[in-house]
Amino acid sequence: MDSTFVRCAPSLLICSICKDYFTDPVTINCGHSFCTPCLCLLWEDAQHPTRCPVCRAVSPRMDFKNIISAEGQARAKKESVAKKLPRSARQMCWIHQALKNIFCPTDKSLLCLQCSHLPGHTTHIHCPVSQVAEHCREKLLMQMKSIWKNRQRNQRNINKEYNLLRVWQGFVNLRMVMIKAEYPKVYQYLHKEKQKHLESLAIEGKIIFHRLRRNVARMLQMGKLLKRIYEELKEMYLKADVHLLQDLGDIMKRSQLVQAHLPQPVDPQLSEWTITGMSERLNNFRVYITFDDKIRNYRVPLFEDLRRLQCCPDHQDLPHSPGSSQYKPSWAAQTFTSGKYYWEVDVGNSQNWIIGLCRESWTKRHDMLLNSEGIFLLLCVNVDDHCRLFSASPPLRHYIPRPQGLVGVFLDYEFGIVSFVNVAKSSLICNFLSCSFSFPLRPFICYGPK
Repeated sequence: MDSTFVRCAPSLLICSICKDYFTDPVTINCGHSFCTPCLCLLWEDAQHPTRCPVCRAVSPRMDFKNIISAEGQARAKKESVAKKLPRSARQMCWIHQALKNIFCPTDKSLLCLQCSHLPGHTTHIHCPVSQVAEHCREKLLMQMKSIWKNRQRNQRNINKEYNLLRVWQGFVNLRMVMIKAEYPKVYQYLHKEKQKHLESLAIEGKIIFHRLRRNVARMLQMGKLLKRIYEELKEMYLKADVHLLQDLGDIMKRSQLVQAHLPQPVDPQLSEWTITGMSERLNNFRVYITFDDKIRNYRVPLFEDLRRLQCCPDHQDLPHSPGSSQYKPSWAAQTFTSGKYYWEVDVGNSQNWIIGLCRESWTKRHDMLLNSEGIFLLLCVNVDDHCRLFSASPPLRHYIPRPQGLVGVFLDYEFGIVSFVNVAKSSLICNFLSCSFSFPLRPFICYGPK
């Protein structure tokens, strides 16, 4: 900043980080004030907890209080100091020896009062330079805030992708274990099909894993680019009026172009594979489930529990309404204590449903959650207009297409197996292996809001 400004400026109007007048000033908990861009950039890679740059007091990262009066005072003081500068430091008209304080948007030129009345400009609309510059600075501030918001969104997406990368190979391996457990039931003639299925699953898993890694790399690169453009916008904001008006167009276009191409998180799905003979084999154990109307007023907090698990931090305040009339839980009249059974449930095109088996004692309780013991469920839930499949308990997401129409449920009580199949595709959705049943199991169905 120019030494003349430093001598004339009250310390209350100067940011202690950039040593210039406040840009979009904020005050943190300890009472010290800074430019919002300066503080955001300083705290970008700061270790937790974040501290005040002046007194080193701990301050919440985003607990800012805007001080509009300070910004107005800083702007007014800067303008008053500018008026005291020598004439050589100001933009002068060499023809009329007058100050060029008028801007012509038509040909983007600075004019003095007399030049604005010349024939070439009389039909143009003119504005004071300070007014146009202030309007441009407001647009720059809006772009800076938009860039920073998108950069934070990009960082959240990176964290999601990292979390998915950590569990992805484990999920693929678990998926392979499930598939391996299903094929021996249809004997040797399926051996070649099994090998092809597992090899294709491994290849598909690697392809998606590499897609995830490439997407993370793109997001990291985008994060750096967003930060660089943010810094350029801040530098542009601090430029003199003349340079600001002349150089504004390019940076604004680049800023908008970059934000329009923000990379999105990958939503991976493994392909469905038909398992030859599975439907025919399961139909040998077909039973027809009826429902017990005497078990009523049952509350199902599973949907809210699952949504809270999946929602981003911006949606953590979802209402908790387990007793809502939107949910329609039903318990079967039958209970199973031995043997093999298979039945089908029509979920239609619903995007929120739960099917499976539960320990008999859950019919008398209303606190069933995703990690509850004695539940063997397949859940479909719509979160942010995306349908996702989970099994519980424990809660585990399955990255495969959502089944529509009939979903089959198979129970082998003695061998401790519960399987879910997509009837239309004759493919495995998921299964619970090596369970130990020593209690009655009752089929459970619940339809949520459409």
